[in-house]
This record gives sequence, C-alpha cells and structure tokens, in this order.
Amino acid sequence: MTAAAALALSILLAGLAVLQAGLAAGAPLGHFAWGGQYRTLPTGLRIGSLVAIVIYAVIAAIALQKAGLVAWLPGGDWIGIAAWVAVAYLATGIPLNAISHSRPERLTMTPIVALLFVLTLVVALGL
Repeated sequence: MTAAAALALSILLAGLAVLQAGLAAGAPLGHFAWGGQYRTLPTGLRIGSLVAIVIYAVIAAIALQKAGLVAWLPGGDWIGIAAWVAVAYLATGIPLNAISHSRPERLTMTPIVALLFVLTLVVALGL
C-alpha cells in the first residue's frame, strides 16, 4: 500500500505543479490558490508558485524513496524524518485552504490537500 500511496501522491503533486506553473506563467486561475485574492498573480505570488513546484517535487521524491520505488536521494534515517515533515506541512495546508476567502479554493484545494495528507501519512507510516 505504501508504493501505491507514493505513486498516487506523486501524480497529484504533478497535477498541482502544472497548476502552479500556469499561475507562475500568468494564467488567470488565481482564485484556486494563494487565498484567491487575485485572478492573475502578482510577481511575488508567481515566485511563490515556482517555489511550490520545487516543494512538490521534493515531497514526491521523498515519498517515492521512502516507498522503495526510487533511490534518487542519499539514503539514511533522514528520509523517514523528511516524510513526517511532509505530513506536517500538508496537515497545515488543510485548515489554511479551508479558511480561504475564495470559495473555489476552499471547495477544490481543501479536499485535495486532505487527500495528499492522508497519502503522505500512509507513506510515512510505511503501511
């Protein structure tokens, strides 16, 4: 189940990375991210979207390695710790998306982040 969770997590994160890339490029989808205040993100939030893509890639790499599907990162106990950091990071995203002023963000991103949290928890627990 850990491998399936890591794969599902990686696929969802790739989808979110596409959204963030679009936001960074100026797509008018800002109502789905960053509090929904802007349809087209200002420069600072566009940079934030690029940083989010990097974070998503790191979380996916950690999950895939923790599940034993890849060996892209140096091994060691830190992978397990990093998986729990990812769990905590995604856990904070649930209430932040749930309290967004943007209805589209609340309705789409809250359940997506909750699912990402569950998948990351499965990976961290090694279930």
